[in-house]
Amino acid sequence: MSERLTKSAARNIFYGGTLFFLAIFIALVVQSHLYILNVSSNNDRLTESIIRGKRLWEKNACIDCHTIMGEGAYFAPELSNVWDRFGGKDDPEGAREGLKGWFAAMPTGIEGRRQMPQFNLSDQDLDDLIDFLKWTSEIDDQNWPPTDAG
Repeated sequence: MSERLTKSAARNIFYGGTLFFLAIFIALVVQSHLYILNVSSNNDRLTESIIRGKRLWEKNACIDCHTIMGEGAYFAPELSNVWDRFGGKDDPEGAREGLKGWFAAMPTGIEGRRQMPQFNLSDQDLDDLIDFLKWTSEIDDQNWPPTDAG
């Protein structure tokens, strides 16, 4: 019972396996894109204020310290659920005022604590940034982050 694997058989196994796993890879990519397009996106609710808030996020390089939807630096808290942490689902106006107060109080000057810089944002800028953070909290992120603390 000593059969040898011939070159031809080895080549067929290689090409067959490659095609099989390529087909699986393509199917998973298509499934991922369809899921993103149909389930987790809330692009239909984009407003000019949200777009301006996203531009502020990029202009001030918030991602250099914070993560949002798991992307970014891990120096400061995850912000995709900051709207919920400030009570935005139950009290939207209270959450908005709380976030504005948070931004205005930075940096706190507490010794030994990581501090967010003061960006001196206008009221319009703050509203736009908060609208962007609210919008990100409404994306179906499949229970990310895993803790409420971010």
